[in-house]
Amino acid sequence: MHDVVIRRGTVVDGTGAPRREVDIAIDGGLIVALESRASAARRELNAEGLLVTPGWVDIHTHYDGQATWDPAMTPSSWHGVTTTVFGNCGVGFAPVRRGSETYLINLMEGVEDIPEIVLSEGVDFRWESFSEYLDVLEETPRIMDIGTQMPHAALRFYVMGDRGTDHRAQPNEEEIARMGQLVEEALNAGALGFSTSRTAKHRAADGRPTPSWTATEPELAGIARAMRRAGKGVIQVNSDFHAGEFQLLRAAAELAGRPLSLLLVQMEIAPDRWAETLASVDRACSDGLDVTAQVGSRPIGILLGLQASRHPFLTHPLWQSLQEVDHPTRVARLLRDQHLRRRLIEERPDDDFTRDMAAVLERTFELGDPPNYEPEFANSIASQARTQGRNRFDRALELLLQKGGTTLLLHTFENYSAGNLDVVYQMLTNRNTVCGIADGGAHVGLICDSGSPTSLLTLWARDRTRGPRLPLEFLVHKQTCATARSYGLHDRGIIAPGYRADLNIIDFANLGLDVPTVVHDLPAGGKRIVQRSRGYRHTFVHGVEVACGGDDTGARPGRLLRGARSGPGGRRLNPSRLGPGDLPSKVATEVPAIGVRPTLH
Repeated sequence: MHDVVIRRGTVVDGTGAPRREVDIAIDGGLIVALESRASAARRELNAEGLLVTPGWVDIHTHYDGQATWDPAMTPSSWHGVTTTVFGNCGVGFAPVRRGSETYLINLMEGVEDIPEIVLSEGVDFRWESFSEYLDVLEETPRIMDIGTQMPHAALRFYVMGDRGTDHRAQPNEEEIARMGQLVEEALNAGALGFSTSRTAKHRAADGRPTPSWTATEPELAGIARAMRRAGKGVIQVNSDFHAGEFQLLRAAAELAGRPLSLLLVQMEIAPDRWAETLASVDRACSDGLDVTAQVGSRPIGILLGLQASRHPFLTHPLWQSLQEVDHPTRVARLLRDQHLRRRLIEERPDDDFTRDMAAVLERTFELGDPPNYEPEFANSIASQARTQGRNRFDRALELLLQKGGTTLLLHTFENYSAGNLDVVYQMLTNRNTVCGIADGGAHVGLICDSGSPTSLLTLWARDRTRGPRLPLEFLVHKQTCATARSYGLHDRGIIAPGYRADLNIIDFANLGLDVPTVVHDLPAGGKRIVQRSRGYRHTFVHGVEVACGGDDTGARPGRLLRGARSGPGGRRLNPSRLGPGDLPSKVATEVPAIGVRPTLH
């Protein structure tokens, strides 16, 4: 008798193969059979009319601190994520010398918008080395599997001391050798990779650029040689990709003999650079290198709100004078006092923030319910104000005061230069990209993109009206098998005998996202923006149900991943990447009904 059998579900198995109706038998946390009618089980679930997919593998999060205090790993666990990877973008909390933790907290606060008070209160620095950090992570059973990477910034700071916080400081030969030694030790202890940042956007809270911003060839080469010695790990990079940057990173990956995973976004200041970078990725892959680009599936932006970290009146002296009262009282006063509202709109301060905000409102939109992640420029707050003959700040305040002052507005600043997701479509359909950039656990007062795996399916397979949609099988592959393979996790991401029983059972017709809300549930009462989902009937991790009907069951089968995993029988499986040539010649604008197989090969 099996432990669990999921009966009559429509299985989308993660490989890109057509969906099929089949029973899934689970024993000992593994899938043991796919059959037209499996034998009896101790627990049986009727999934007729529902989708069954692998659990989502989210390779780009920043739960470095939260993983030490939150075994529920929210919001990601609310969206069917069963494996997550953090330690991205070169920031993290190990290695660290006792007494020097403040700098790493300051850097994380600046780069990933996690408040200092939250990290100081929440993170108990009981480690020095990276392997000791892994040991602390391993102590706590949790709702999902986690893996992490050695961050370049922490490494430089640990080896070079205060000099290492200055990106212009060059390590000497001894320091480079020490960095390499620590990277090798971390990989052998179980780190999934080494991450670095080469973008001017990443700055500590005190304004200093991230330490790895301009790391030169000798430093990168020393780390690459260490990775070659270890024979393990992925090189993860966030870069602005100025001239020569990709070549430098490609050379490091070639020297290391390890996969390269980079973030790819359309930057407003260089809207065509993404295509140039992706072409370089394609050439590298054609040359036999293992390179993937992590791409988003919705606009990259921030949420503006009176409770959030940013809104148009943040620096207004009148708004600041209202900070002495709580949010409901402040909103109530504004709603009943028209003169006060008028002063907020007309007596704007003459500062850079307010001037910038005037331009921001040209690309800021009502998020809506359900959230609309492909709004039209014609519906921006500034455009609405012009149509209505109003001041744009007046229209923004009117919207922000709705629903008790809890309304959030969406400002788009990357992946949205043309006011649509056509560029994202091109990124998603490239065979050398995987889904990433959800940033779970980061930018807590500005965004909540942890729900990206959910909107990937709803937007691109079901709801999009402003361009072509994509086959469900293709999208599931991008968020499961493809993401798992990019980090050498060959035991998950596919529904097949011998693979981990990490599964989502989904009511696809009713799958959806709630409107994001601001809560104060972080350590020290810190705030964050969260977003719940609807339509996940059951989520399993290693054969154990961790969520039912969207509610946490309290089960904690998740563990720390130490290094890459082999596939069934010890085989390392590398199915072909899916790309444009694998899509139908004309992508359907409507997804076939459950049970009808699309022409995806």
